[in-house]
Amino acid sequence: MTTLGHNKGPTIDKGRGWRRYAWTKARADLLPKLPIEVVRMRVRRARELGIDYKAYASIRAASGHDVVALLFSSNALRVAGSHPALPADRAARVDALRHCGRLAVLHRPLAPKAFLDDNPGFDAAEAAPLFTDTWPQMRDAIQALTAQRGLPGDRVVLIGDTAFEREWCAAGRLAGYISGDSYFGATT
Repeated sequence: MTTLGHNKGPTIDKGRGWRRYAWTKARADLLPKLPIEVVRMRVRRARELGIDYKAYASIRAASGHDVVALLFSSNALRVAGSHPALPADRAARVDALRHCGRLAVLHRPLAPKAFLDDNPGFDAAEAAPLFTDTWPQMRDAIQALTAQRGLPGDRVVLIGDTAFEREWCAAGRLAGYISGDSYFGATT
C-alpha cells in the first residue's frame, strides 16, 4: 500500500528474495534455449538497423518489441545552418538503413522542410523540444512525433548526442537511446 512519503522503491514484503530468485532463474533458463535461427534473425535485424547486436538485444529485451524506426537528433546528424545536408559519412549510414522508419528531430533554427528537402532519405522531421520546455511539454512533443506517424514509442530508438536529448527518450517513452558517436562511430 502506498502511503504519504512512500518512494515506490522495492517492496520489503516477505518473499522478495524468492521472487527475485524465481525471476532470475526463469530468465537464465530462457536464454540458452533461444533457437539459433532466432539469434541469426536478430543479428541480421541489428545489421539492417546499423546497431551493434549487444545494443539491439538490450533494447529488444527491455521493450519486448522489435525496433520500427530510428529518431535522429540534429546534433547526432551533425547538421546546422540554412541548408542542413548531412555529412557524407552520416548520409551513407542513414541511406543504408533497411526496413525501418527514419525520423529527425531538429534543434532550432533548423527548419524541418529545409532539412527534408536536403535529405530525402528521411520520412519526417520535426522541431526539437526547447531547453526551457517542461517534462510534460517534452513528453508531448516526442510522443506527438511518433503518434502522428502511427509508430508506438516503445519501438522507436533515439540516436542523440547530449544529456538533454537522452531525457527525450524517457519523456517520450521510447525504446532506447544510443549516442551518435556509438551509432556513427567516433568521428568529428
